[in-house]
Amino acid sequence: MKNAETQRFQVAVVGGGPAGLVAALAAAKAGAKTVLYAGPRPADNRTTALLSGSVSALEKLGVWHACAPAASPLRAIRLIDDLGGLVRAPETIFRAEEIDLEAFGQNIENRQLVAALTAEAERYATLTIRAEAITGLVLLHDGATLDAPTPAEADLVIGADGRNSLCRETAGIALDRREYPQAAVSCTLSHTRPHDGISTEFHTRTGPFTLVPLSGERSSLVWVVEPERAQELRALPEPDFARAVERQARSILGKMTLEGDRIVFPLASQTARSLIAERLVLVGEAAHILPPIGAQGFNLGLRDAVAIGRLIADAIADGRDFGGDDVTKDYERARRSDVSSRAIATDLLNRSLLYDFLPVQAARGLGLTLVNRIAPLRRALMRQGVGG
Repeated sequence: MKNAETQRFQVAVVGGGPAGLVAALAAAKAGAKTVLYAGPRPADNRTTALLSGSVSALEKLGVWHACAPAASPLRAIRLIDDLGGLVRAPETIFRAEEIDLEAFGQNIENRQLVAALTAEAERYATLTIRAEAITGLVLLHDGATLDAPTPAEADLVIGADGRNSLCRETAGIALDRREYPQAAVSCTLSHTRPHDGISTEFHTRTGPFTLVPLSGERSSLVWVVEPERAQELRALPEPDFARAVERQARSILGKMTLEGDRIVFPLASQTARSLIAERLVLVGEAAHILPPIGAQGFNLGLRDAVAIGRLIADAIADGRDFGGDDVTKDYERARRSDVSSRAIATDLLNRSLLYDFLPVQAARGLGLTLVNRIAPLRRALMRQGVGG
């Protein structure tokens, strides 16, 4: 029997992280009566490098103006071969001005991004935010029911509930998963030399060591190492950890000082075999998780959210059921190629760093040499990297 408090919505978004918030904003902006279930989330001290396409999407949603003061532009990306192999790839610098951009994107702390998205979401009369998690989900041909302290029914559910997605599990969607012998240490550091808007990525034998500019003389770090080494780095006294980072960075940013906590997370790649089910689409980490290479993960999730927002808007304009099979199948077709190609590319690049095999090192070196020497190829790679 239906609970007397059950409300009917056109769209229900499950998950209050950045991807879920963007999906809820996109649906509400399209004119759909939307509910967002944003359950409790742990403190998030990480940062997100928003590529230019993602910044444009946030501008169109009316939220970027609140993010801009806290963001730092990424004007160049520098790749440095630190593998120590017989074949050494040349240092490569990609500059945004080469493809007529002021910056490849903007780096921002997640807590500031979520705060700006939440503040914008609270302005929409068509968007209801519930600070609670769902406990169950029923997906039927004529609609979906969400069990929660305040339950709801919806025509379409957008599952943005992360890597351990209840939405995906309920729909019985299987995963293609690959675990890597790596873990990442993530934190924020201040330094004595300016970063000049340059993101620097050292390719090491354990994975990438990446410093991404933040506002002021600060940078976010993602350091990929063996799991045991990651735990050792997290346990180091703060001054010792900062010195270890400075050594690994060849002192390009001067003396380092740790700000806040260090986070360690295992590296894995997983992709949902289907992005849809009856009355359901998956976005963000519910749909895919990529290694932290090239800032592809969140930007891919944001493109998911924008894509379903556009399909909802089109369905409303045409008077169609936007939770029906035609819309969900359009979403699968729209997103599958982007998700699959990015997953393959980041997996191959990450694994190429782990192989101590001369032909692999030679292929990497040759590839970067060609990118350095052939300007049209370099520009094409940059345009592909920043996404749409």
